[in-house]
Amino acid sequence: MADHWPHTTVHDMALIGRATQQRAVVLGALVVVEGFISAQALYKRLVDDGSPVGLFTVYRTLTALAEAGRADVFRDANGERLFRHRPGPGHRHYLVCAECGLSLPVESGPVEKWADRIARTSGFKDVRHAVELSGVCPDCGREADRAPAP
Repeated sequence: MADHWPHTTVHDMALIGRATQQRAVVLGALVVVEGFISAQALYKRLVDDGSPVGLFTVYRTLTALAEAGRADVFRDANGERLFRHRPGPGHRHYLVCAECGLSLPVESGPVEKWADRIARTSGFKDVRHAVELSGVCPDCGREADRAPAP
C-alpha cells in the first residue's frame, strides 16, 4: 500500500492509527479533492468509484485526520463539518464561498499571535482555536447580481 502514496500521505496514515486499505482509500480521496468536502460527499464519491468503504469509516478517518492536524475543518452555514487535507503540519485558515465552496487560504499571522498571547497569559496548555471566514466569492456575487428579480 505505501508504494502507491506520496510520502506525506504515508506519514498521515501513521498519525491516524492502524493503517487499513479502507483508511488509505479515504485519505487518498481527500488528498485529491480541491477545497473542502463533507464526509457524506466524499463517501458518495467513493461509492460512485466502486470503493467498498463504509460511511462510518469515512467519518472516523476524517475525524482522526483532523485530530492529528492533517485535515482542516470548516463548518458550513448548516453546521456540517467540511474537511480539507492539510499537506503539512502548519495550521491554516481559509475564506470559503458559501455558494460554490471555493476556498482561499488567508494570511492569519495576527490571529495566530493573538491565540499564542492568550494561551501564554492565561496559563492554559494545548490551546486550540478555529477561525471560520465565509462569504460570497466574486464569481457567485456577479451571478447573483445578474439574476432576474422574482
